[in-house]
Amino acid sequence: MKKLIGILVCILLVLTAAVAQDMVEGYWKSIDEDGKTTAAWYISQKDGTLQGVILKVPGEPDDLLADKCTGNYPGFPIPGDVSKMPLLGTPFIFGLRMRSPGSWDRGNIIDPKDGKMYGCRITFRAAGSAARYKEDTLEMRGTIGPFGRSQFWIRTTPTEIALLQ
Repeated sequence: MKKLIGILVCILLVLTAAVAQDMVEGYWKSIDEDGKTTAAWYISQKDGTLQGVILKVPGEPDDLLADKCTGNYPGFPIPGDVSKMPLLGTPFIFGLRMRSPGSWDRGNIIDPKDGKMYGCRITFRAAGSAARYKEDTLEMRGTIGPFGRSQFWIRTTPTEIALLQ
């Protein structure tokens, strides 16, 4: 009986770990090099990969189309012409696979401002893990081959997103 209970506890722990939320999941504000919020995002797992959708772009109407995008993109999770899709709710971050908890790579990000697609890596940086991380931060790195550029995004809440204008 004790052995059966032990096995059931192990199975429960494995199943709980399998559906546990990763640190990168949740609501984030993309911040540009000038410290300005450029968009609010929701990042989540779907079918074992990570994706991110824009929820709000400050200063822009909510019904914009992603018209700077150029048709179809390899591996894009939604069939069809991306330039005809709404800016909000479309997964511009897609296909990332977990390297370790809080670290995802081998995916893509599309910059909806110009339609260019880049390789993408996301790394969670906990508040206080280094002097520069005063709050939970995502290092969002876009790459072209061996070259890349990082932005540092800040965790936010649905309430803060609703207040963005």
